[in-house]
Amino acid sequence: SAAVLNTLLGLLAVLLFDASDNGFQFTAQRILLASPELGYSVGVDGMGLIMVLLTVLVTLAAVWVSPAKVAGNERLYYVCLLLIAAGGLGAFCSTDLFFFFAFHELALIPTFLMIGLWGHGRDRVAVAWKITIYLGLGSLVLLAGLVALYSAFAGEHATFSMPDLVNAAKAHPLGAEAQKWIFLPLLLGFGTLVSLFPFHSWAAPAYAAAPTPVAMLHAGVLKKFGLYGMLRLAMPMLPEGFAHWQTLLLVLLLGNIILIGLVTVAQRNLDGMLAHSSVMHMGYAFLGIACYNSIGWGGAVLMMFAHGISIALLFALCGHLRDKLPTLELKELGGIAKTAPFLGLVFAFAAFASIGLPGFANFASEITIFFGAFKDFDATQGLNALQITTIIALWGVVLSAVYMLRAYRNIFQGQTPELLSGGVADLGSSLRAPFLILTAALLLIGFFPNLLLRFL
Repeated sequence: SAAVLNTLLGLLAVLLFDASDNGFQFTAQRILLASPELGYSVGVDGMGLIMVLLTVLVTLAAVWVSPAKVAGNERLYYVCLLLIAAGGLGAFCSTDLFFFFAFHELALIPTFLMIGLWGHGRDRVAVAWKITIYLGLGSLVLLAGLVALYSAFAGEHATFSMPDLVNAAKAHPLGAEAQKWIFLPLLLGFGTLVSLFPFHSWAAPAYAAAPTPVAMLHAGVLKKFGLYGMLRLAMPMLPEGFAHWQTLLLVLLLGNIILIGLVTVAQRNLDGMLAHSSVMHMGYAFLGIACYNSIGWGGAVLMMFAHGISIALLFALCGHLRDKLPTLELKELGGIAKTAPFLGLVFAFAAFASIGLPGFANFASEITIFFGAFKDFDATQGLNALQITTIIALWGVVLSAVYMLRAYRNIFQGQTPELLSGGVADLGSSLRAPFLILTAALLLIGFFPNLLLRFL
């Protein structure tokens, strides 16, 4: 009921949002500390609204596909699940720097508990500690950057209000040298939380070991916190700092797209493949951010939404297969579409979306990012570093097609092995709704991307 109510409120906010107003709407504030001014302040602009919509849709699907019977403390399971969603919603709605950071940290605690208590595999406790340590260290680096950012722009009337800090940065920009050393910890901190190469090694084991709803929420929603923070704070407030580290960012995002893409091709288990795929596609979002123009940033936000929906759908399908199959080893499977045609159809849609097939939201976001990269192309001056990076990044689409189409063929087509001689039961009518909701969102935004882009 909580997830349904959140979804209805999120959809209502979309309907009531005034796209002609660039400021924050649906604002509320309660001052907790006068000096420095710190308060529970919430509101959404266009980018925040899109992230709220992503969060409520994925939360609804994650709760819907949760097991009917939970081994152990069922109340703790659902409290933890909703706290993860609450952390994401709070971070995306917060307009106060303190609560922006605090809400994200809130979501890490139930993530640790759920992987350790209800995760998959014998090493789930070790994986839970690994993700906690990695993200904890990333958060500490990020906190140092946020403190430096606050100290530089808070002014005489010290405030944690993010809109006020951004306005102060635009009115009185820091020198290039100061921006350079504040931008770096923000990039490394946010980058670790997003699994930017080479700070990515926590993500794939965590998603493979996590319970299905946790993998959906963390990969689909919570990991977008770092990208959202880059667009909300680092890029508009520290343009000279970004310019200094742009080449580094381009090299690192290519590590996500190409190197992690090759690692994904080498995976032989479905859950491992999807986990590495999630890491790989973060490179495209960072590419949109690196464009440093409205087209690229719009594409990055659209990519955050599209990837969040598609990876949540894929992890939901993977979770259903894990419950029904004795193994997720790709070479041991085959012919499942014969007895589970609906499952095969939805998996095909999700795979095509992840590849970037036209008609899906992922394609709309990727093509927007590519256009953003070539917005300032000048034939007389040749290609710059951003455009060369984009051309190389296009090979990631080929890698995505290789591992996704191979996985679909191995799982759903061909002969049914003796291991699956009884076939696999298709999704029941009551379980089809969350899969249809996520698939419909990918198709709707794929055909009509301006439904979201008009808010930016």
